[in-house]
Amino acid sequence: MNYVVRLKPTLIGLSVATLCIPLVTSGRADNWPQWRGPEGFGQSKERNLPLTWSATENVKWKAPLPGPGMSSPIVWKDRVFLTQALDKAGTKRALTCFDRKTGNVLWEGVTEFTGTESTYDGEPHFCSASPVTDGERVVAFFASAGMVCYDLNGKELWRKDLGKCDQIWGTAASPIIHKNLVIQNFGPGERTFLIALDKKTGKDVWKVEIPGGSWGKEPSSWNGSWATPVVAKIGGRDELIVPWARVLKAYDPATGNELWSSEGLTPLTYTSPLVSGDIVATICGFGGSALAVRAGGSGDVTTSNRLWHVEKSTQRIGSGVIVGEHLYFPNENGIINCVELKTGKPLWAERAAGQTWSSMVYGDGRIYLTNQKGETVVIAAKPEFEVLGRNPLNERSQSSPAVSDGDFFIRTYNHLWCIGQKK
Repeated sequence: MNYVVRLKPTLIGLSVATLCIPLVTSGRADNWPQWRGPEGFGQSKERNLPLTWSATENVKWKAPLPGPGMSSPIVWKDRVFLTQALDKAGTKRALTCFDRKTGNVLWEGVTEFTGTESTYDGEPHFCSASPVTDGERVVAFFASAGMVCYDLNGKELWRKDLGKCDQIWGTAASPIIHKNLVIQNFGPGERTFLIALDKKTGKDVWKVEIPGGSWGKEPSSWNGSWATPVVAKIGGRDELIVPWARVLKAYDPATGNELWSSEGLTPLTYTSPLVSGDIVATICGFGGSALAVRAGGSGDVTTSNRLWHVEKSTQRIGSGVIVGEHLYFPNENGIINCVELKTGKPLWAERAAGQTWSSMVYGDGRIYLTNQKGETVVIAAKPEFEVLGRNPLNERSQSSPAVSDGDFFIRTYNHLWCIGQKK
């Protein structure tokens, strides 16, 4: 594998000292540092978010992209980061840094990969994992092409070859940063493991092997997890929560030691877990199950801590949100569901969007969901169903919005869009 960092032409010729000046931004911008936001639950605490937009209305800028992609943007102060395959074969995989004010490319780190790797539907989705940053470094996971860490000015700090990561539908789990660790769900496929690396050096800290997936000709044999882990503080204890095939588990993020587990998941898990207080909700895909469990236990808590369990549902790929006492989640066909968090009692299920693989974002009393046609539907976050707005960009999208300082950043196949009310 070869790699290179490309700087925007206007930056070439600047001294190294100039490039190392600490990042400064005028005014305060709330950050969206990882997949699904600050805590990984799709939640924004901001107010006065845009309600309406189109391909021409409330567009601050749109930056052209070299091709399709499924990963979502992240934002830190004056910079937006996005992963992208630069060619259809996935031989060039990039982490691109954009100026959040203008959409101009500041730098691009490219990793070249000469191996082979499966991808969904023949499209170049080799970079489906979103990057993650702690404000000092930004980490991207490129599956079989490894993991790479840069500083925010584009200087490579380390890279890690984690081996072959191949599955018939591609990979999706994004890295997360917790304290001094970068944590990754590596898989699914014949090789699946949960690994923690030192965020400063890329060296292994701990690793948990997960039994290999099965991918026979019959769907009944398929199993695996594409879910991005989350870390939640439960009763004063950090818990790293990961839904695997057939079982939900929590680990000590410092050591990788298992804390508790709950049976009840089905073989294919796509969505990220959701946490509110000490309640963890997980929803499987491909007609799979859904459940909620009280975290903070020890050992097998299936009988003692599970609050509710639904054995079968429709296809679900995008992750939901928890608002107050209610859990909202999307079906692939665009039906949005609202259930009571503590009981699982359905309150409503309404068709609100077209076909969608996107995950929900909550902010300012509203829930935002982007469909595959690039339209973002806005619904009221309340027990009664109400559509507040429909916002078309008229470009295909498989990604989820990021929210920062009153702006939405939406990735379509053709552009990275910055949506916001002009100040």
